[in-house]
Amino acid sequence: MFLAGERMKEVFLKAKKHRFGIIASNIVFDSQIRAIVQGYAAVNSDGLMQMSSGACKYAAGSSQDIKAGARFIAVMVKTFADQFTQSGVGLHIDHATPNYFDFIVYCIENNLVTSVMIDASQEELSENIRITKEVVNLAHKRGVIVEGEIGHIKGTEDEFVSETELYTKPEEALEFVRKTNVDLFAASVGTNHGVTKGAKVQLRLDLIKEIDDLLIHNGVERGLVLHGASGLTDEQQQTAIRNGVVKINKDTHYQMDMAAAIQAYWEKEKYAIVCPPNLSVDDYTPNKSKFDPRKWLIKGEDAMHETVRGFCLMSGSANNSILHK
Repeated sequence: MFLAGERMKEVFLKAKKHRFGIIASNIVFDSQIRAIVQGYAAVNSDGLMQMSSGACKYAAGSSQDIKAGARFIAVMVKTFADQFTQSGVGLHIDHATPNYFDFIVYCIENNLVTSVMIDASQEELSENIRITKEVVNLAHKRGVIVEGEIGHIKGTEDEFVSETELYTKPEEALEFVRKTNVDLFAASVGTNHGVTKGAKVQLRLDLIKEIDDLLIHNGVERGLVLHGASGLTDEQQQTAIRNGVVKINKDTHYQMDMAAAIQAYWEKEKYAIVCPPNLSVDDYTPNKSKFDPRKWLIKGEDAMHETVRGFCLMSGSANNSILHK
């Protein structure tokens, strides 16, 4: 089922109370949507689908019309998700920088999304607070929840690029949450966007707990968000969840799964579409039963489906949907 903002807020409140994590999955096209939504449903877990500005431009085709792309993705997610009644998903705008402010407003006012992330982390703290608060005020009037961030997460995520890493200061996190009233807070604690190995990052899981404890002590508890989590170990992610994280972002892992599964298929079946070296082109006939897109795209979907199931089991969200009876 598709979950609007207020229902998705229930999801995160439950996750924080019972200390499990919601897997937030970046998507671009229908194969990912089918695989990931069915993965959540298979284990009765709620989840969050995420679309970036770049994904929306891609979805719109050659026009690069970001608003048309957002409508297209939203319709696919909502239509497909409503087939399932024992788990729910929302739709989130991921890493929308201030230059996409009008796009955020458009998605909110047209009821396309459950939640938005306004990422003004490249700005000075006071300006970050000002911009984020403006988005919060607008979004909350429409029942849409908001994620904000302080600090820099190194690496590349779609159109978002940072060459540096800047750890979040707990006292600034407290000021930010108090002044903006964001629903979710993303802290920079050493994860990287892109292809990374958890064992090789300088991960400050203690910093997550320090921020969580400080927010709770001051009466402004929030669910914390872990970006750049694709390469982290299960133990690292589970520790982050125990320390206050309720949302774990995944993107690169799915891309790798899909590419690897499809590559393996075509390594095995390449002569279905390429003439073998021992046969003349005149004597060769391609094999439609092998190159039909439904035959090889499903390999990528199956791989992503199994991955998201595993993520939900790892994070504790399996059998914890607010819709599961």
